[in-house]
Amino acid sequence: MLDLRVLAWLSAVWIVFAGRAAGADPPAVETKHGMVVAAEPLAAEAGVEMLRRGGNAIDAAVATGFALAVTYPVAGNLGGGGFLLAVLPANAEEPEGAPAREPRRIALDFRETAPALAHPRLFVEAKERGVESASTLGHLAAGVPGSVAGLLHALEQWGSLDRATVLAPAIRLAHEGFAVPRRTADFLRDPDIAAGMRSFESTADLFYPGGEPLAEGALLRQPDLARTLERIATQGRSGFYSGETAERIVAEMARGGGIVSRSDLLEYQPVERPPIEFAFHGVRLVTMPPPSSGGVCLQQMLAILDRFPLRELGHNSSATLHLLAEAMRRSFADRNRFLGDPDDQALPLAELRSARRLDALASTIRLDLATPSETLLDTPLPSPEGEQTTHYSVVDAWGGAVSVTTTLNGAFGSKVLVPGAGFLLNNEMDDFTTHPGQPNLYGLVQGAVNDVRAGRRPLSSMTPTIVLDDRGVRHVLGTPGGPTIITNVLQVFLALEVFDLEPQAAVNSPKIHHQCLPDRIDIEPGLPLDVWDGLRRRGHAVRERESIGDFQLISRRPERGLLLGASDPRGGGAVRGY
Repeated sequence: MLDLRVLAWLSAVWIVFAGRAAGADPPAVETKHGMVVAAEPLAAEAGVEMLRRGGNAIDAAVATGFALAVTYPVAGNLGGGGFLLAVLPANAEEPEGAPAREPRRIALDFRETAPALAHPRLFVEAKERGVESASTLGHLAAGVPGSVAGLLHALEQWGSLDRATVLAPAIRLAHEGFAVPRRTADFLRDPDIAAGMRSFESTADLFYPGGEPLAEGALLRQPDLARTLERIATQGRSGFYSGETAERIVAEMARGGGIVSRSDLLEYQPVERPPIEFAFHGVRLVTMPPPSSGGVCLQQMLAILDRFPLRELGHNSSATLHLLAEAMRRSFADRNRFLGDPDDQALPLAELRSARRLDALASTIRLDLATPSETLLDTPLPSPEGEQTTHYSVVDAWGGAVSVTTTLNGAFGSKVLVPGAGFLLNNEMDDFTTHPGQPNLYGLVQGAVNDVRAGRRPLSSMTPTIVLDDRGVRHVLGTPGGPTIITNVLQVFLALEVFDLEPQAAVNSPKIHHQCLPDRIDIEPGLPLDVWDGLRRRGHAVRERESIGDFQLISRRPERGLLLGASDPRGGGAVRGY
């Protein structure tokens, strides 16, 4: 315990610095009735439009999701997938005076699936044919899209408004157009992204008219996408998974050598799963189960860290960040070895979350020395690459909450825009173990439990999370960022619940990331040099990383009748409410 007191004393200067930095953060946006926090302002407004019409959090979430497919093509999508987590009032339809019941917890998996023709050597064989990027660029990279089925399932099961009303904002935005935001224009100027996008005629025609990328402020109209959305609004899932839209997908697959078929589209179904739920310091976290690795990892990391006096050590001190990195590396070692699609294999979830396992993991952590990742997982060290996803959070006037993370995987997915349909296809196949022992797009080396199999859903890091207390919903959390999603959600939650930061300060504060392999800590700018030095002295390799995540947070303050919204300044998002 002497070591801990010394470490706490050494971190005192940083605690003062963090307090000053937190005080400089602008306050969160406050509203009283309902709120949407999303990565793109027009999409957030689409969600709030539903709340103003008397819709619930599900209605708003679905409207936001379809609008993001129009206004944020980097990651918003019809051709991708994701997870929806909801906590809905149980008594919404009960007679007045009925006894209170526990809120309903919902975890909806609309992750993409591997097509029926997929097999473990699919991308090994492509590489042998000289196609190095088949799992990230082009038609073979696309899994069967789940977003449309997932959003429509949520609306039909738990929404209160009709499809036409909920899709109207997205259809309007696609028809009338909108000004290209700076962030999208920056992505389009990126040389690597541009090279991929220009490889496909339909993609280049929309985003690089005349050969030049769309500039910030340019009007982007998407009439083909508007017509696809209209088919969905009038026909439901048949407007996407069969008929004209499906035929256009299948035709493009045939033209480009992809393997998504008519039957793959017809047979796709979202899956309702029991969420992962656990207690921590007087609150309960509700989060996603596999094929998301987020819930398991979040529970593991918090349980490991609960064995150490983080509050005493201080927010973002070198001692605290060392412990965070050690918890992260151990959880990612388990993630990459044991987690995958629960529908076609038994996963050791009980053991991974057991006190025995967590005690064993925590007992190997030294306060003064980093653990080499090679001792936890014997796998070659990879090199990481970038990532792109999007997240939005919703709370309605009745205390219902929805947390949604959705993705095309990489920025603009496979870069293939379906001609005549107007939407991009995902490159989610890269989230499988496409090349045994080799890193994927995010630098993750994964095991056979996540290899390519027909119908399988790839392992994901998306971690939509809702925190409850005895008064209902307390926080709605989430972020994009590939594997950094898990570690970012961890750090924002700890900032709120252990270190007592205000919502905007919790979102704004510098983040770190460790994913076991490569064996290093990525650190955002803003931490003092003595924190870097403290981590190096413990044996960590450290690297500065420009940005981690794009967090979208809602915190509920029922005692004040307020919702507090914090959208990450790292991105171009917005808080909207009424």
